[in-house]
Amino acid sequence: MHFAAPEEARDFLAANPDIDMIELFILDANGVPRGKLLHREELLAVYESGRPLPSTILGLTLNGDDVENSGLVWDVGDIDCRAYPLAGSLVRLPWRQIPTAAVQVSMHPQEGQPANIADPRHLLIKVIDRLKADGYYPVMACELEFYLLDARRDGNGRPQPALDADGGRPRTTQVYGLRELEQIEPFLADLYAACKLQGIPARTAISEYAPGQVEITLEHGDALAAMDQAVRYKRLVKAVAHQHGMQATFMAKPFDHLAGTGMHMHVSIADAAGNNLFAAQDPAGTPLLRQAVGGMLASLLDSLLLFCPNANSYRRFQANSYAPLAPTWGVDNRTVSLRVPGGPANSRHIEHRICGADANPYLAAAAILAAVHRGLAEQLDPGDPVQGNGYAQAKELLPTDWLTSLTALERSTWAREALGSEFLGVYLAVKRAEYRQFMAEVGEQDWRWYLTQA
Repeated sequence: MHFAAPEEARDFLAANPDIDMIELFILDANGVPRGKLLHREELLAVYESGRPLPSTILGLTLNGDDVENSGLVWDVGDIDCRAYPLAGSLVRLPWRQIPTAAVQVSMHPQEGQPANIADPRHLLIKVIDRLKADGYYPVMACELEFYLLDARRDGNGRPQPALDADGGRPRTTQVYGLRELEQIEPFLADLYAACKLQGIPARTAISEYAPGQVEITLEHGDALAAMDQAVRYKRLVKAVAHQHGMQATFMAKPFDHLAGTGMHMHVSIADAAGNNLFAAQDPAGTPLLRQAVGGMLASLLDSLLLFCPNANSYRRFQANSYAPLAPTWGVDNRTVSLRVPGGPANSRHIEHRICGADANPYLAAAAILAAVHRGLAEQLDPGDPVQGNGYAQAKELLPTDWLTSLTALERSTWAREALGSEFLGVYLAVKRAEYRQFMAEVGEQDWRWYLTQA
């Protein structure tokens, strides 16, 4: 682990004498940031000797409940585990009323026991290290879609699109529409400014298929650094939206009649000198690229829960919606799950289109790269790429329910070898607890379907 040196804190405090508060956060398996709010004078000690966090912090459900059979609660007495700052993560939060900075931490490999086994960033590092040991250096980037919603619900308590700059409520949208981007220009201006301040390489903004739906791409680079940026970017989007009286959500399917939100993961493999090993004049890439696709397809069902971790994630899988439905691949084809985009030979890579925007970037990347490694090691053949309508040609479909994916990961020998039985033990305990809670809750849909008819 490469934790930050104390000099980083000293330099930051000297350059930012007005900072009063420090938001310390760690990302749990669900992708939820959890942590503490510290005073300025406490920061240096975090860099020098870490900060104790309870073992349960990395074994909570999405709603923040302890999971007793995770092994991180009573078994260990909710022991304190020490976390340390990640280099380059100490940044200002320009939207806060009190001058505040944020720093991301991760569990120490030894001092952070036993919670370190559940730290999703640790898992990604292990997968990357195994690839590097074989001479493969993963390069990744994220495309994250999100909805901008009104902070106020409608008269029925349901979410609704945010108001336009002219005060109107958008009911339709034009994909790639420029007017739609103009209407959220104040938000975009502050978002890009905050990204620049925090060193997050936000690039192209696109109006997507639904009112208030936006996609902004992040620049490709070292896989771990790219996922660090994606994690911080999601927090930043939500905070800037809040500053503008809006709510940003990365929920996979917030509206039944509108497009879902995805997280497209772009991946390639370089050698030690940085040369793209997928680069080829052939649009289908090199044999290594095809093997990587083969590994992804062979491991797709086993790892689907890491790409689509919640009950709502599976509502996104609908035909002819540009959401993936089948274990398919193709060249410059948006009807398949794994797409090889066009472009110059040296830009050849794979676009993994399966993840919902609600997925934890660290876990999704770890599963993708572990599958790539499998494909390279076993020289797996993905078969011929799909041409034309991939929806019409699908011979088998991905599961469209949470329980099937949960069970597939639970039973997967490959996943236990690739991701580790200790991590999966905690993760599956959390997801089983969430599944039970979700299925036990009676709500509006139950009443609408069954109250008068049963």
